[in-house]
Amino acid sequence: MCGILAIIGKGKDEALVKQLSKRMSHRGPDESDLHVTEKGHVLSHERLSIIDLHTGRQPIQGSKSAWMVHNGEIYNHQELRDTVLKHHTFRTTSDSEVIVHLYEEYGYDLCNLLDGMFAFVVIDGDDYIAGRDPLGIKPLYYGLDERGRIYFSSEMKSIADQCQTFSTFPPGHYYTPQTGFVKYYRPQWEDPAKAVEAVNHAAIRETLTQAVEKRLMSDVPVGVLLSGGLDSSLISSIAARLMKERGQELRSFSIGLDAMAPDAFAARKVAEFLGTEHHEIHFTIEQGIEVLDKLIWHLETYDVTSIRASTPMYFLSKAITDMGVKVVLSGEGADEIFGGYLYFRNAPSAAAFQKETIERVQKLFTADLLRADKSTMAHGLEARVPFLDKQFLELAVKINPEDKQPKTYDNVEKYILRKAFDTQEQPYLPDEVLWRQKEQFSDGVGYSWIDTLIEYCAAQVTDEELETAEQRFPYNTPVTKEAYYYRSVFHKHFPQVSAAQTVRKWIPKWQENTDPSGRANAAHVNADTAIAQVKAEA
Repeated sequence: MCGILAIIGKGKDEALVKQLSKRMSHRGPDESDLHVTEKGHVLSHERLSIIDLHTGRQPIQGSKSAWMVHNGEIYNHQELRDTVLKHHTFRTTSDSEVIVHLYEEYGYDLCNLLDGMFAFVVIDGDDYIAGRDPLGIKPLYYGLDERGRIYFSSEMKSIADQCQTFSTFPPGHYYTPQTGFVKYYRPQWEDPAKAVEAVNHAAIRETLTQAVEKRLMSDVPVGVLLSGGLDSSLISSIAARLMKERGQELRSFSIGLDAMAPDAFAARKVAEFLGTEHHEIHFTIEQGIEVLDKLIWHLETYDVTSIRASTPMYFLSKAITDMGVKVVLSGEGADEIFGGYLYFRNAPSAAAFQKETIERVQKLFTADLLRADKSTMAHGLEARVPFLDKQFLELAVKINPEDKQPKTYDNVEKYILRKAFDTQEQPYLPDEVLWRQKEQFSDGVGYSWIDTLIEYCAAQVTDEELETAEQRFPYNTPVTKEAYYYRSVFHKHFPQVSAAQTVRKWIPKWQENTDPSGRANAAHVNADTAIAQVKAEA
């Protein structure tokens, strides 16, 4: 896990490139390095050491003239070394190095061979390829400066004041000077017509377990983000079982405003049930408000729900790294795959339900994945997301949407997922957690967090400023004082039009109140500390 910066084109001052790269030093606090190719192109890297702690420094040279930088993890790197790359000579045991060797072996046709999360650039003479993982788990931006040099960077802050124009690199694509952007990831699940498969609960358990197992690959300690909701609790349960088989104990981490916050309360129950080494972190609303400016600089977004949810995650990530943990598993993706957000109850048809789940998965890189990456990497913490495993997606998204839709109003969001892990022998979770109603993360840390945040932002923005918002922000004009305040902070750090255009606002469908809080949905049960006890019936 790292921060990468690549500049294709001659004449960029090496000292300046180091300064630009250091703007992302939080992504890679362990070491940094830079390489200028014979043609004058530049590759820079800020490293967080996860695999091959001693010899895995980047940029990495291949067998011949190609060099590469990579951010992410390649879970099948050993399989690739043992099969299609077995005749190659490697310089390191790093998972990253397989990328440059795949380029040497297959040219541009390499991305579909990778199983993992990644953003990379390979340079070979004047030829090069940049690629991003299928769903955009790892961030990547690209831009052009006044001399036509092309930039690729993990974060916008390293290139925003250097490029005339820049944008988000699309997930599931690679880019080369010969081909331009090419969509390499074309899964069947993107076609709504393919969603006709019957539910196979055993396959769901097996495939998700495999997804978790491969994400335990690490040369450093691995923990889990545990909110006490279904998604993180299932990941925690699977990870705890797998680690117990290895004679290891799982470390779990939760956060709330206090000990009785909905998520903190539930997380303690799960941790006790699983026998994890549990750590509970608290933060104050005042601390959350104080960190907003710095947080928005890290996040590079003004999306309301991303900022609300990233604040507790930011504090939690710092606490985790302070305890010496560099890698955590997270539950992102399940809500999108299984229609878990409360507004999905209002879907007018099964077809609309399925279309929305697909779009939400495709757009995860603009919201939850952006939040998960940047709020954790602000403190050099790597987050891995088993629900977004390619094999699991192909299985789960193609299930008939009629089987995914809630049948009643009794806590049946993600019914299929709950049912798959509702086992009598060696239960994965206690019933009251397995069937707990959905809480969105920014709500679950304590309802007063969002309420007070809205009040604070309202006090910072005048009625006149909001009324004339379109004049100051003609693109994506904010419509609430909270949104206006975040946009103002974002604009201070990133005043470029290109910067504003990288942001997509998350707005729930099919409900009158468009506030992204889960509590804005009429189906929400207002229960600060009580966990739902009623088990839904099919």
